[in-house]
Amino acid sequence: MHPMLNIAIRAARSAGNVIARACGQLDMVQKMPKGTNDFVTNVDREAEQAIVAVLKKSFPTHGIVGEEHGDYGNNDSEFQWIIDPLDGTTNFIKGIPHFAVSIALKHNGKLDQAVIFDPLRGELFTASRGRGAQLNGTRIRVSNLPDMQGSILATGFPFKAKHHLDSYSNIFNAFFADCADMRRTGSAALDLAYVAAGRFDGFWEIGLKPWDIAAGELIVREAGGMVCDFAGGNNHMKSGNTVAASPKVLQAMVKGMRPHLSETLAK
Repeated sequence: MHPMLNIAIRAARSAGNVIARACGQLDMVQKMPKGTNDFVTNVDREAEQAIVAVLKKSFPTHGIVGEEHGDYGNNDSEFQWIIDPLDGTTNFIKGIPHFAVSIALKHNGKLDQAVIFDPLRGELFTASRGRGAQLNGTRIRVSNLPDMQGSILATGFPFKAKHHLDSYSNIFNAFFADCADMRRTGSAALDLAYVAAGRFDGFWEIGLKPWDIAAGELIVREAGGMVCDFAGGNNHMKSGNTVAASPKVLQAMVKGMRPHLSETLAK
């Protein structure tokens, strides 16, 4: 195992311990509004600090960007960590057992290491650039469907960007006519990990953030899949409009959504 991946796993498990302990005391969790239909808890922040403590101890000169605190400094480093301490906060708040810790490392601007950890199921999805993707140490691959027929697709509703609802609904309807069924789980990180493991055949969502995407993107790519924006380009980290699937299913998804994209979503 790559030594930096090993440290990332240690950091993810440390955050996972914080989250798992809090699951038994949800009445003690402090919830605060962060934006429209968006919340943060004291557990998100404590989990982020647990990750940062592990990373800073091992790599004091690295840069770190976290969802809750933002930039931890040292933007000049060739190593940049991108962390989401609790992806699926709303699920966590409501006691729905589906959320994860997401940690990615970029080296000179390229995704290099990735961890997505589900602390309740004990599932650890990992990837190192050029070395494949694993679930609890076992190699995983995306599904091999030739198109969307028979596929299970995952999505996230645009609850923070409801002005895109018409376009989103049209895309949903187009996909639903071709696929077998849809899922909406509430954790983009786990959706991407599930695509990598072949549990989902494809995934799309509007307006994600880099910490939602980064680890999952590398895991999907190392599992033989592809990640792009709605136009089939590479602007998803900036726009947040993200599609992930095996190559053939992704091609069908991009083709299917193209007639329904607004000018904004097509960028």
